[in-house]
Order: sequence, then structure tokens, then C-alpha cells
Amino acid sequence: MNSSKDRKIKNILTRGVEKIYPNSAALEAVLRSSKKIRLYNGIDPTGHLHLGHLSVLKKLRQFQDLGHEVIVLIGDFTATIGDPTDKYAARKPLTRKQALENAKNYKIQIGKVLDFKKPNVRFLHNAKWINKLKPNDLLKIFSQFTVARLLERDMFQKRISEGRDILLHEFVYPVFQAYDGLVMSVDLEIGGNDQTFNMLRGRDLMKKIKNKEKFIMALKLLTDSTGKKMGKTDGNFVSLSEGPEEIFGKIMAWPDSLLASGLELLTDIFQEEIEKILTNPKKAKVLLAKEIVRICHSDKEANLAEKEFKRVFEDKQVPFKVPEVRIAQNTLSILDLLVKIKLASSKSEAKRLILQGGVKIDGVLQKDWKEIIETKKAAGGESRNKRGQIVQVGKRKFAKII
Repeated sequence: MNSSKDRKIKNILTRGVEKIYPNSAALEAVLRSSKKIRLYNGIDPTGHLHLGHLSVLKKLRQFQDLGHEVIVLIGDFTATIGDPTDKYAARKPLTRKQALENAKNYKIQIGKVLDFKKPNVRFLHNAKWINKLKPNDLLKIFSQFTVARLLERDMFQKRISEGRDILLHEFVYPVFQAYDGLVMSVDLEIGGNDQTFNMLRGRDLMKKIKNKEKFIMALKLLTDSTGKKMGKTDGNFVSLSEGPEEIFGKIMAWPDSLLASGLELLTDIFQEEIEKILTNPKKAKVLLAKEIVRICHSDKEANLAEKEFKRVFEDKQVPFKVPEVRIAQNTLSILDLLVKIKLASSKSEAKRLILQGGVKIDGVLQKDWKEIIETKKAAGGESRNKRGQIVQVGKRKFAKII
């Protein structure tokens, strides 16, 4: 076997991987054989794709590059239930229409990681087969699971200990996820380590019904500085659909402690090189931010985002692109102004931002939340240095009054 394939297989089995079931050696033996496997990752379209998804997609791409068949499963049925993983209260249910609306741009974003020019990647939707199940079919599937095993889920145990409800539709979520793998007859399922319980139930079902081994690859999670998963629930995620400057700025705001996992999970930089890169955290952060923008947008946008970040945060200048907001009033309170230009969601938030020293108008720090602002509008054709007032909130939010 050539050294290039050796390195790729080692990378697949170790890079960002927490655990493989039944074990890494068994999967390695299959990958070193001539057999091409079918693998999948399921995504419930409950919101934006984010960096947590990116780390999984990059793992799928590694398998795709070795010629294996990759399935991206859009959970347009399971999203209507809501995966209870890490949820200590029931999710708000979605309609299938809402789920499909959330997923409408997924293929474009996923296509920035997976190679759609190759025939070994396809998209499926689980509503296609789950909605065809009849009551008798459901009973046959449910009979393969025990209540005791499903109750082992840690979030269910926590709810029970706190006297919280476990709704029946949440309780059977792992059953439907297990059924997905059975219908597609996959050899491997890949997901974050928070999905391990669900994925293992799919492995159980595959053995019982088809007497077939199903490998499970549980990946490390991208977590914030407190150890919380960076995702939609806690609002600390970076969406793959955000603009280049926004993505770059959010990554640059990460603490240095996140750089090692970010470089491991979100880039293709060799692990031995990452250790050298981390000796200079500032350069490492710029490299990580540029790489993520490059994936989500382009090399050109990554370079422009870096220049814009330097201009705003290091040179303390106004961004080249500032959202313009038309204000009809000549005078209004600073609280109303911040709400109208959408730099604050409410007057109470606007007041808090001012008291925290986070608001500037034309570079001047605003200290009085009772201030009445006289708006100055830029006349047509005026040069840039006579522009309308620039309002800044925090380090990254700007608006120009016109």
C-alpha cells in the first residue's frame, strides 16, 4: 500500500475522532481492503448549518476522497420531532414545511466541502420512507427496543431526577434514527460524540434485523471556553452562511484555548504542523479564521476579510462596508436611534450597551443614555469624509445614518 493512502487512512481514523465502534482496528481492516463502504451523517434542518457541521462534513470528505459512498441525510421527518440530545426540556416542534425551508440552502453550503462533481455523494430525505410506515410497521420496529435501554440516555435521567417530563415523541427519536440506517443499509454512521447513544441504537437494530455490522464513528465536539457545544441551542455558533467579515471577526474573538481544537477539527493542516503553529496564537487565529472563510466563501474573500479586520480592529478605522439606515427624524433619543438602526433589540438593551461603554457615534464614546441625538445626513455626491454619522456598537457592529 502506498504511503499516501496509509496517511489518509490514519487521518480518517484519528483526526478529530473520539471513539470508533466496535473498534478502530476493525474499521481500519475494511478501509485497507478493496471494499467500498456506504456511510452517512444525518442533519436535522432545525436552523443554520454551523462550524459543528463543518467538522463532520470534512470527515465525510475524507471518506469521499478514498472512493467510499457518502450519504447526507436530511432529517425532514426527524426534525419535526426534535432530537432530545442535550435537551433538558422538550423542543418546540417544527412542521415539515419549516424543516424544508431551513434546509433550502444546505446543499449549496455542503457543496463547499463535499465534491459534487464525483458520483459517490448523494442527498436523501428520511420523510420519504418514515412517512410510509403503517402502525403495524411501527410496532415491529418498536419491538426491537426496550424501555430500559432507551431510558439510559443521560438527559432523560436528568429530567427524571428533576421531575421533568419526557414526551413520547422524544423518547422514540433514537428509534427513527436507527431505522434510517437500516433503510439505507449503511456500513458506517458518523456524528458528534453527543450522538453516540442514538448511533449505537442504530447499530443494535442493524444487527438484529440484518445481522450486519454497522460501524460508528463518534467525533470530538467543537466546544467553547466553558466546554459547551458550539451550536444553535446556546447561541454561540458561527453559521456557515454568515458573511466573510462576520465569520473572520467571530473566530478572531475566540480565546486562545479554542485554537488547537479549531485547527484540528476545521482545517486540513497536518497535526505536527498545528503544534508549531500554536506557538504563535495570534498568527494561528488568523490562519484558522482565513481557512474557514476560504471554505465558506473563497480565497479572495478570506484575504479581504483579513484586511478589513486589520483596518477596523488594529488601525481603528471604519469598515469600508457599513450598512446604511435611513432616519426620517432630525432629532431623537439615543435609545430610539440604536433600536431604529437595529444595533440594539430594545431600549433596555441600548441603555445597557451605553452604560457598558459600548456605543460610539463618529468615534466619540457615548456615556449618557438620556442623550438626544441630532442626526446629520450625508448629502448626495458628498465625499467619504463628509459621510453621515457612523454609529458603532461593540467592536464589530456599525451603521451609517443617511
